[in-house]
Amino acid sequence: MKSVINTIIRRFGFEIRRIGVDSHMECVSLETEQIRRGNVLLAYIVEPFLLKAGESPSRSHTHHTESPLIAQVFLARGYDVDIIDYRNGSFKPGKDYSYFVSARTHFVELAERLNKDCIKIAHMDTAHFLFNNSMAYRRLLELQQRRGITSTSIRIIEHNYAAEHADYLTMLGNQFTQSTYSFAGKPVFSLPVPTPNTFALRKDKDFTACKNRFLWLGSGGLVHKGLDLVLEVFRETPECQLTVCGPLDAPSEKGFVQAFHRELYETPNIQAIGWVDVGSEQFEEIANSCSALIYPSCSEGQAGSIITCLQAGIIPLVSYESGVDVDGFGTVFEECSHEQISKAVMELVEKSNDELADLSLKAHEYAKQNHSAESYRKAFDQVISQIERGKSVQ
Repeated sequence: MKSVINTIIRRFGFEIRRIGVDSHMECVSLETEQIRRGNVLLAYIVEPFLLKAGESPSRSHTHHTESPLIAQVFLARGYDVDIIDYRNGSFKPGKDYSYFVSARTHFVELAERLNKDCIKIAHMDTAHFLFNNSMAYRRLLELQQRRGITSTSIRIIEHNYAAEHADYLTMLGNQFTQSTYSFAGKPVFSLPVPTPNTFALRKDKDFTACKNRFLWLGSGGLVHKGLDLVLEVFRETPECQLTVCGPLDAPSEKGFVQAFHRELYETPNIQAIGWVDVGSEQFEEIANSCSALIYPSCSEGQAGSIITCLQAGIIPLVSYESGVDVDGFGTVFEECSHEQISKAVMELVEKSNDELADLSLKAHEYAKQNHSAESYRKAFDQVISQIERGKSVQ
């Protein structure tokens, strides 16, 4: 069975074979054509390796892009690579591995079954679960105290101890994200979120028409990602327009949508669109009609929605905890308060068209240079180089 990923891999001179039946229990084995140095076990996303001819990789999350890139790095270095799903906690290895790279979910139990000299790398795509969960509950409590709403819109990370049991950590994020793992005393390597979608910057964008138009774009956990705060600001800022793109019809968000029905559907300057495919023409039209993204999330690894918007030239107004550096082309809220969000909105509206065009271009160029598939592949390859240099010194 041929797949898109298979085609990519064969272009690099590698072979693929499949073992198993259920995708979550399947092991995909890739063989290098380099001088063989050993084996690697990658417990992450297996679906990209199982695509049929003509099928496109999912754009729902960046990990569908990351998993093949990680495999490519090891294959090019002379390692055979076995890929299993990160939810496959029952996998039992039948060979020794030089490296084990895994998401957090079943890291500890899988690591315990491996040969003792295997180098274990935990790949973290969120802030540490204790930080994330404490901030998630704090946002819910603040909403309850502010409006008398006990919301079910929450984004909790399961308890896991991957950081404590790994030899090294890779993570999607910046200095903020890294700070949540510093307690472990392990080497931590930052990787840039690779966006599967790229956009040509519209040079004819009309900032006179769109300077007062803003976007909120996010996935599940609407309170976690600050949509409630943004809606409250725009309810009191009728001169500015807000477009909301996210999973408003998700069962977990039903209570949120009911509580904020007035803001979402009865406020003239707020347009609730719902879920949007960021690779679609619809999203490109939205991006061209908005000047800035507002994203006051309380905890992320590195927010993919922000990176997507940077690719489209949308100016970021974001929280520190979003995990994205926006120095020189965006605003980081001093705190995610009504006052600070409102202040950032009005400061952007007051900028000239030339200033907005310059910020848009810088955002686009930053994402283009730092958040491509190739930048991710190079960054991960450098991580392995550093680990191997450290190993040789020892």
